[in-house]
Amino acid sequence: MLLTTTPTIEGHPIKQYLGIVTGETIIGANAIKDFMAGLTDFFGGRSTTYEKVLIEGKETALKELQQRAAALGANAVVGIDLDYETVGANGGMLMVTASGTAVQV
Repeated sequence: MLLTTTPTIEGHPIKQYLGIVTGETIIGANAIKDFMAGLTDFFGGRSTTYEKVLIEGKETALKELQQRAAALGANAVVGIDLDYETVGANGGMLMVTASGTAVQV
């Protein structure tokens, strides 16, 4: 299945629009991840611990979006938008949402 942030796919005209599809996930950032991120913040550098959480959230949301598009009979999703937000007490959870338009090309 083709997934793209663009509204069209060059060389693949859209034959049918099937509707908006979404994928969502909420991932907790536990105490160990917070501790490791705190060390990175103190010493400087990138927080690979949190980066892994972001990647996992994005991949999970896109996989769910793709499954919902396939259930509609789509072979592509165009106009994908990814949003990241912290939720929960003290912002301890990361919510990732993906949305786009399921299409047949």
